[in-house]
Amino acid sequence: MGPLPRTLELFYDVLSPYSWLGFEVLCRYQNIWNIKLQLRPSLIAGIMKDSGNKPPALLPRKAQYLRQDIKLLRQHFQIPIQFPKDFFSVILEKGSLSAMRFLTALSLEHPEMLEKVSRELWMRVWSRDEDITEPQSILAAAEKAGMTTEQAQGILEKISTPKAFGLPITVAHVDGQTHMLFGSDRMELLAYLLGEKWMGPVPPAMNARL
Repeated sequence: MGPLPRTLELFYDVLSPYSWLGFEVLCRYQNIWNIKLQLRPSLIAGIMKDSGNKPPALLPRKAQYLRQDIKLLRQHFQIPIQFPKDFFSVILEKGSLSAMRFLTALSLEHPEMLEKVSRELWMRVWSRDEDITEPQSILAAAEKAGMTTEQAQGILEKISTPKAFGLPITVAHVDGQTHMLFGSDRMELLAYLLGEKWMGPVPPAMNARL
């Protein structure tokens, strides 16, 4: 009998493109590394407000860098990520509160659907430039992910009383210690902490399926 899997908690928000990158990498490695991945829907706007931090896209030079960065990461990670046309409206005005409340409720009621529904919400906002704020948009993502209309509608009715939200980070529980890693570019360090082999953002087993 081999060693027990180490627990990884991924705190994420579908409004964050970098969260999507980290999410997909960990989903790809969850059956390669000896880990148990636990997805934790979070609200990035809350932590930004609490910490006094500002989205990098609000700074002109960082915004320009961010656009170029996303283009390169799209190719490197093999994820169909691209900027919404009205970026500032999507990020600053519309936000992701309803979507993240839906995912939080989903994690409690139907955790087996959390990965697929999260991915569909990212696809809507960060690939197809579609809405994620209206109830029908969230329902469409849930149904595309495989939920029944009744299941999705039931979850939607619960989002007026969400549980607390956290911070978009990866928390690794290894040998009785807790390590907190920020960002989607820390996966090689994560592999080191786990004693696992890092094979790039698209591991060979994944490449064979693409």
